[in-house]
Amino acid sequence: MLSKSRMDKSIKKVTILGAGSWGTTLAIILSKNPGLSVNLWTAFPEQADNILSSRENKDFLPSIKIPRKVKVTSCLNDALQSQIIIVAVPVKFLRALLQEIKKTDTDYKDRIFLSVAKGIETWSLKTPSQIMKEELKLKKIAVLSGPTIAKEVVKSIPTVATIASLHKKSLSKLQRLFKGTPLRIYRSFDVTGTELAGALKNIIALACGISDGLGFGTNTKAALLTRGLVEIARLGKRLGARSSTFWGISGMGDLATTCFSPYSRNRFVGQEIGKGRKLKNIINEMKMVAEGITTVKSGFTLSKKLKIDMPITRQVYLVLYQNKKPLMAVKDLMSRPLKAE
Repeated sequence: MLSKSRMDKSIKKVTILGAGSWGTTLAIILSKNPGLSVNLWTAFPEQADNILSSRENKDFLPSIKIPRKVKVTSCLNDALQSQIIIVAVPVKFLRALLQEIKKTDTDYKDRIFLSVAKGIETWSLKTPSQIMKEELKLKKIAVLSGPTIAKEVVKSIPTVATIASLHKKSLSKLQRLFKGTPLRIYRSFDVTGTELAGALKNIIALACGISDGLGFGTNTKAALLTRGLVEIARLGKRLGARSSTFWGISGMGDLATTCFSPYSRNRFVGQEIGKGRKLKNIINEMKMVAEGITTVKSGFTLSKKLKIDMPITRQVYLVLYQNKKPLMAVKDLMSRPLKAE
């Protein structure tokens, strides 16, 4: 249990919007703070009822008990009555949720909004913080990213993450909010880099999964990871991010975890494709969203728009959406013109 000396007494209530595996995990670990009221919101009343009756999220975190201290609701207006709003919905649902928030009678503009989503909207090519700013005109926006596999964090296995924001007071509050949890938080002002690193790494995880499905070894995966990080950083720098961010927690840290973890949804999807399965069949069998599936579209579009060389991203896109054979994609990557590192 956290000691009172470690608590930020100014933070009384926090809400997590989205009851997937990550949102539920955040609700559980934050509920251990004795001075904090924690709300978990879901858009589905039936899901809220099931969690309340069983104290378990059977769809996303089976066998993990949710403390009774966590209040579960499907009423958005009630959920927004918190000082800190953590947004844990997939990027493809984010804009619609924000538009629903605008319809409530809540004075949300004074709240601190923390996005924990990792993706890029396919049609606008905007990151979660950009979408939040556009839709809600918020000033207190922050983003979290890092090596945070939910199934490990919920078991209190320690790790680190980065929270980035341009609002200094919000950044400090959020860093203290997680003090004493399995997440050790580092702060950053590079919002762009933190978001892009978290989103684009899922493309490389897909590539590593395809490598696994083809039966390749550690050498191949290490090559994909290191060269993948280069092209992610290349795009990020062009979009205004700091190069150093990509070699840190939200870059290399998150990338390594997602490419190697057996719990990684994106690596799993890639692995199944490498085994010869069709993308639509894999998606139909998944309850959780693998953000990399749509992010590869965004990354590929950005690379073409900005004329950035991203060969791995291009090949993953062609495999997923143009039915290119994975082995042919590998052949084309290996036969590219020789160059310096």
